[in-house]
Amino acid sequence: MSVLIVLALMALLAGAALAPVAARFGRVRASQTAAAALIGALALLAPLAPGVLSGQVVVASWSWLPEWGLDLAFRFDGLSLLFALLILGIGLLIVLYASYYLPVADRMGRFLGLLLVFAAGMLGIVLSENILLLLVFWEITSVTSFLLIAYKYEAHDGRIAARMALAVTGGGGLAMLAGFLLLGHIAGSFELSDILARGAQIRAHPLYAPTLVLILLGAFTKSAQFPLHFWLPNAMAAPTPVSAYLHSATMVKAGVFLLARLHPALAGTELWFGLVSSVGAATFVYGAYVALLKHDFKGLLAYSTVSHLGLITLLFGLDTPLSVVAGVFHIINHAVFKASLFMAAGIIDHECGTRDMRRINGLFKYMPYTATLGIVAAGAMAGVPLLNGFLSKEMFFAEAIEHPHFGAHTWVLPVFATIAGTLSVAYSTRFIHDVFFNGEPINLPRSPHEPPRWMRFPVEILVLLCIAVGVAPQLSVGPLLDAAAGAALLGNLPAFKLSVWHGFNLPLVMSFVALAAGIVYYLNRRFLFELHERYLPDLQSPVAFERVYQAMTAAAARVMALVDSGAPRRYLAPLLVFAIALGLWAYWSAHPDGLALAGGAAGAPAGPLVQALALAGLAALAAGCLGVVACHRQRLLAIIFMSVVGLVVSMTFVLLSAPDLALTQISVEVVTIVVMLLALRFLPARAETAEPRGRRLRDMAIAGLAGGGVAALSYAMLTRPFETISNFYLANAVPGGGGANAVNVILVDFRGFDTLGEITVLAMAALGAHALVSGLRLAPYAGSAEREADRHPIMLAMLVRPLLPLALAVSLYILLRGHNLPGGGFIAGLVTSVALILQYIACGIDFGRARLPLDQPRLIAAGLAIAGATGLASWLFGAPFLTSAHGHVHLPLIGDVELASAMLFDLGVYLVVVGGTLLVLTELGALSRRELAAEGATREAATREPATQEPAPWN
Repeated sequence: MSVLIVLALMALLAGAALAPVAARFGRVRASQTAAAALIGALALLAPLAPGVLSGQVVVASWSWLPEWGLDLAFRFDGLSLLFALLILGIGLLIVLYASYYLPVADRMGRFLGLLLVFAAGMLGIVLSENILLLLVFWEITSVTSFLLIAYKYEAHDGRIAARMALAVTGGGGLAMLAGFLLLGHIAGSFELSDILARGAQIRAHPLYAPTLVLILLGAFTKSAQFPLHFWLPNAMAAPTPVSAYLHSATMVKAGVFLLARLHPALAGTELWFGLVSSVGAATFVYGAYVALLKHDFKGLLAYSTVSHLGLITLLFGLDTPLSVVAGVFHIINHAVFKASLFMAAGIIDHECGTRDMRRINGLFKYMPYTATLGIVAAGAMAGVPLLNGFLSKEMFFAEAIEHPHFGAHTWVLPVFATIAGTLSVAYSTRFIHDVFFNGEPINLPRSPHEPPRWMRFPVEILVLLCIAVGVAPQLSVGPLLDAAAGAALLGNLPAFKLSVWHGFNLPLVMSFVALAAGIVYYLNRRFLFELHERYLPDLQSPVAFERVYQAMTAAAARVMALVDSGAPRRYLAPLLVFAIALGLWAYWSAHPDGLALAGGAAGAPAGPLVQALALAGLAALAAGCLGVVACHRQRLLAIIFMSVVGLVVSMTFVLLSAPDLALTQISVEVVTIVVMLLALRFLPARAETAEPRGRRLRDMAIAGLAGGGVAALSYAMLTRPFETISNFYLANAVPGGGGANAVNVILVDFRGFDTLGEITVLAMAALGAHALVSGLRLAPYAGSAEREADRHPIMLAMLVRPLLPLALAVSLYILLRGHNLPGGGFIAGLVTSVALILQYIACGIDFGRARLPLDQPRLIAAGLAIAGATGLASWLFGAPFLTSAHGHVHLPLIGDVELASAMLFDLGVYLVVVGGTLLVLTELGALSRRELAAEGATREAATREPATQEPAPWN
């Protein structure tokens, strides 16, 4: 059953991949695909819900990187169930709402794909058992929220808001990473089960304070706590479906979820109470105060979200069992009424064309049904009786009265709570009165009317929930609240009762006082507006952020100008000097009595032929290296000498019985040399830069010391006995990896994770080259026209064409045999790349593209997907990531055939190598075509006769 948790996450990711494809068949198909993914995730988690509601905790774990403490471990308890319902349930309503809200011209597939990736990130946060895995999902939500906020990227304010959100939440994520590492160090584990059970040990540790501060920074930035709140109101530049989902129901709840999740481990100290409660109280009041001042009703809702997040944080900071219950209860209520409010606000904006409450008036007359829904949701936000917000706010009032931290000053917290409640009622009243009543609309861009039926349906569902919870709380939400709050308190649930009527008591009086005072405060808002405009500066947070951002960018540019002159020498010289110094320090530390390079091991005997070949190879290697140095200004000669060096190194591997390395080296040499020769076309034949004599002497000294150090290190190693892990690999290649070729087994099995990282880097490098060169235009240089006269010689073209099928057959043979004989996916990919490069060179890029119409980025993506899927498949059998399997299959007429799953991984490597090489090659060809076009245009302009010139006489 525990595998259902992973399948739920995979359902969302599959939907994210399929939604853009489905969008090609219409926006309805895209919405249906996204909705199916969310419903599928809910259906997969549903069988686990009954046990979780009864108090069970489902933990599923798969080994990933156990040495680093990072496993794919998931935890499904009451708190996870609550947030999973919010993420998936409200997400489903948002998909329906967005299909009507977003314009037809918008890219619906892209939007829904990003939304589902975000949903998967949020679901991963609430389901993670390993805190490092939680952090991975945390950053996924930061990146996807950046993309969703900047969905309208052509709008300047959207780009600023997205940068602001990423800067604040990303910075908080870095702080939280440090806090999690400290937390894992203190607890001795990164698993939540261990951390939550060792709360006393964590709180007593000397590193508790910095750990708490760093983790709270991550939580406070995500949940927009003062003074790090400013990114959330500006994120309202995003489309309303994004605001309703990310900034009311899900993303901004991640921070308060973390407070609830880690409460048993971190709470219970004066530091926790002081930091969490004070920040929450400041955010609660500040957000409520500013909300009333906003004329944009979406801005009012944004600051009200900040205020309610402060209330939830304050409840967790009060650090009593009932305050935690109230905090969890208000998470539910706030998500429901705020999502419905944002969607109602989006409908109003959609129908009226503006969000200015000074112009939008009297909408109850034109949109009575939508107005009723908005009024009920705003009433829940204000804490009106018989609505859900009233119950959780009353629990807050009750806890404020009974909280023990203030000693003799018992009146402080109740008075504060009443004032904050008053402010909440005031901005809720303004939303209701100014939008739906208050006269007639003023110069609206569009005539308001009711929206389409199904656009209003998500708001109706959420408003009905507001009423259901407010009227019958125990029946509608009681079991879920018990399970969620019990998970946050590790089962230590206090006695409490959810009901509409608790008798005439002080919390009820505080509620009615807040309601009456809030209305009075709203009626006298004009004086507040005047005082605010007179005495407080009108500096907007986007302006301040852009100033800081530009200042930091300029400072970084100045620092880079000092450090980076564009010369590789500035990077190589410090690196080599540091390596030399470090090597000398290490050696002298081990040998304080003097140098002792030579060891006692005897060298292996070599015959005369081997010695002669070795000496010849060394001479050729030295000649190649000296040639590169001597001719480095003549680029073509320097590349030729470099090819000599590569060839000698390849022959050395052959001499030392390393055929795999030899094949790899010679293939890499052919590909890189050919690509470098193609790139030379865009550079002058000779580099003319002169260097001062002193600099050359300094570089020579550094190079000599580095070369001498490497030679001394090699000599010291070769003259000493050594034991390596190679014997283990040789002994286990066949029984452990199912292949006799130990080199390939190491690459695709024993160290498959390294290889996956390497092909990922290769893919990134190829895509980076594509991004750099795709828009590049070079000025034509003299003499290029003459060289174009014989670009593709007919003899070369006729020779190369029949070579392609032969080379492809050889590469396929090398790929298939690589597990037992020299070869493999990397070598096969390079052989295929060489064959295709020769086709492009001999016949032209247009010839190659017409006969091989591949989309190289998709080929790279397919290779990475196959390699990654091969690793993920092992989880289905309870094995760690990238564990390979091998066995024998009997085929008719062929007999017994040995197969290994690592061959699929090798296929992924092959596709990435071929795709990356072809991508770079086609970009160079496209650059050449652009250069020739520019040269032709220049030549035509130069030879064109002016219109006023007299015709030339006949001779």
